[in-house]
Amino acid sequence: MTHNSQLSNRNFIVDELQDKFGLEQTEAQFQSWEWQDDLPEISEAERQALARLQSNFKNLNCDRPTSEEAVKMVVLSPLLDLARFYQPPFKLLTEQSTEISAEDEGTLYNPDFSQVL
Repeated sequence: MTHNSQLSNRNFIVDELQDKFGLEQTEAQFQSWEWQDDLPEISEAERQALARLQSNFKNLNCDRPTSEEAVKMVVLSPLLDLARFYQPPFKLLTEQSTEISAEDEGTLYNPDFSQVL
C-alpha cells in the first residue's frame, strides 16, 4: 500500500527531512546517465565555483529551518550565473509586484501577503 505524504509550504530543517524520508548524504558519483554523456569539460575555475556552491549548500542550516528564499539566494542564483543564464540570449523576467492597501477611519493598512500560501 502506498502512503502519500504531503509537504506543506513551510521552512524545513534538513535533518527532519533526512529522518522522515530516510535520506542519506553521499559523495558518490552517478554512473553513466544518458544526460551526462558528451558534456563539455568545465574549467578549473568552474570546478572551484561548483565546489563552493556545494559547500554553501551543505552549510545552509542543516539543523535549523531553511527557507526557499535562502536556497534561491545561496544556491540557485549563483548556479544560474555560473551556467550563464543571465547572459544573452536569455532574458530575466520577474513577477510584477502588486501592492494592496486599505484605509479605515484614518488608518492606512498595508498587509504583507508574502507569507500567505
